[in-house]
Amino acid sequence: MTKDEIDKAAMALRQAHETNLAISPLRDDYTLTMDNAYAIQDVNTQKWLNDGRILSGRKIGVTSKAVQEMLGVDQPDYGMLFSDMAYADGETISLSRTMQPRLEGEIAFFLGKDLDQPGITMAEVISAVEYAVAAIEIIDSRIADWNIGIMDSIADNASSGLYVLGSRPVKLDAFDHHNCEMSIEHNGQIVSSGIGAACLGNPLSACLWLAKKMAEVGRPLKAGDLVLSGALGPIVPVEANQTYTLQIEGLGRVQVSFA
Repeated sequence: MTKDEIDKAAMALRQAHETNLAISPLRDDYTLTMDNAYAIQDVNTQKWLNDGRILSGRKIGVTSKAVQEMLGVDQPDYGMLFSDMAYADGETISLSRTMQPRLEGEIAFFLGKDLDQPGITMAEVISAVEYAVAAIEIIDSRIADWNIGIMDSIADNASSGLYVLGSRPVKLDAFDHHNCEMSIEHNGQIVSSGIGAACLGNPLSACLWLAKKMAEVGRPLKAGDLVLSGALGPIVPVEANQTYTLQIEGLGRVQVSFA
């Protein structure tokens, strides 16, 4: 793709984001590679930063081996998190803020130290994590009918939407992030379940992958950043005027409603 094509694709996604009008898959109009998909994402990241949005952290997507195989990739992807995406436990979200929302249950890590040096190790990631909370990620797509491939998703900020954070901070040594059980409940029924190991074998492994990748691309993780580490179970479609409750063993519960 040429720079003009990258800018044009980025503008199409940005306008879809602003108008809530979905567009056709980018792969229908462009020959996308991993590099230029991230270049499209980066154009919009920089535009939003220039417009005054505040970067609050990063998200990791495609952490399930089954999803990687389905999409034909051998690694996760990443997207940017902005402070205006955040909601607190128990808040109600207007569906007008979304286009095609779906839920994922995740572990969110808050960093107390920078991870900006080459050759980052797992020990450094563990040392950098200040605490974890349960989190609901509300993924979304600017591509019509969720008709996405991995390149469409990467270009579209890894299908980011919003996120809801729990209010119970827990130190890493106080819960089992590998074996913790996760469930999402709706109308008294469990609609998604899983465990920590579903996220790239261990959510901290996903965090390590992200830290290395962010240092490599020049947007290193810093103290104060939030990391949404990836889904622990299947995605849940969102319905209007409904409430969803996430429970993660050792991290407590998070609830969100949609109006």
